[in-house]
Amino acid sequence: MPYSDRMQRSHLYTVFFAPRGMPRMADLGMQIAQQYLSPFDKLIGLIGEAGSGKSMLIKGMFPGLELTNDDEGVNVRPLPILNAAEDSSGFFSAHTYHLDIRFEMAFTDVRVLAEAIQTAIGLGKRVIVEHFELVYPYLDRNAHLIIGIGEELIITRPTLFGPEPQDIANIVFKSIPFRRMTHTAEDLCEYFLKQWGIQENYVHADVRHGFVLKFIDKPNIDIYLLEQSVNQMIDEDVPVSYLDDHHILIGQEPHECTGPRMHVSSTKEIRKLTLTKELLLEPITNHYLLVGVVGEYGQQRISDLNKI
Repeated sequence: MPYSDRMQRSHLYTVFFAPRGMPRMADLGMQIAQQYLSPFDKLIGLIGEAGSGKSMLIKGMFPGLELTNDDEGVNVRPLPILNAAEDSSGFFSAHTYHLDIRFEMAFTDVRVLAEAIQTAIGLGKRVIVEHFELVYPYLDRNAHLIIGIGEELIITRPTLFGPEPQDIANIVFKSIPFRRMTHTAEDLCEYFLKQWGIQENYVHADVRHGFVLKFIDKPNIDIYLLEQSVNQMIDEDVPVSYLDDHHILIGQEPHECTGPRMHVSSTKEIRKLTLTKELLLEPITNHYLLVGVVGEYGQQRISDLNKI
């Protein structure tokens, strides 16, 4: 057994908060590649809704890999993996293939895609598959590594005893609405902070069903007014939409955002936002924290937010 496989064989689950911005997702992808990816992994499956950050995570894990569903470029045609057998003997043949099963099923039968994946792996190639749960029933094997992206990002190395891709899908699809609500609520807070002249001299962090804004210097924020203003906008049912890769529209006003596809379509979809009623001082870094939580967990004690 290769040394890398011995290192990974006891790995069951690793869980991260799923970052809500593209740069943070790419950084996490780089970290996953360094810590959890083995050189002997030939099949990597990703599971998550459109806009959850799968493609950006892949770019972080595999810098330079050409994605066949890249929003910023022309979709690659014909799909390279379909010609893997013919191209394998060429000097410049690909070592790693990427495909988005949900996207490709519009053009190619899923059984053909499954056969192409098997062929590429048999040739010693690596295959990265988005929406892996859709093709898994047509394969005779699980992935070496599965990554599910919902509110949290789950990394697992399946064995004969599981987990099955659908198990991961059930978890991430159930939690993704909270990620959308949290991200939109976070941007609504930023929207009002900027109106009040508090510029982005803070960094972002996460708690379960919520967000954290970490300030180096203690800002002068009326937290009660901020919470009231955001919840009033939630009640007003203001539309939220994608504008471009760096902005969303809140109503008709552009707002800068590093993850513009991960939002609810209307503020009314957000369950009530609760903010901590004072800035919390983090003793390790001496940063001041503003914590916001959506949903029925809003009244929990802060120390319980990340309880397992």
